Amino acid sequence: MPVISRFYGIVVFMNFREHEPPHFHVAYQDQEVSIEIETGIVEGKMSKRALRMIFEWAELHHDELLDNWERVRTKQTLHSINPLS
Repeated sequence: MPVISRFYGIVVFMNFREHEPPHFHVAYQDQEVSIEIETGIVEGKMSKRALRMIFEWAELHHDELLDNWERVRTKQTLHSINPLS
């Protein structure tokens, strides 16, 4: 479970054994979701407050998330993504 970002107790990660469509995983407290990068479709449950922060962060880092998706698919080291900008 390579962690690519952490902020406000939120942990964002991608797994090396992934399936399409491109997505990332998020853990916060005892909640976990996966979020599709292109559509924003969420699988799982998480507080609305945490999801708002995650969507805002994901919008700012869309290209970096897609780059990491390609890296995970080819089993390369993932890049950390800045939590704030």
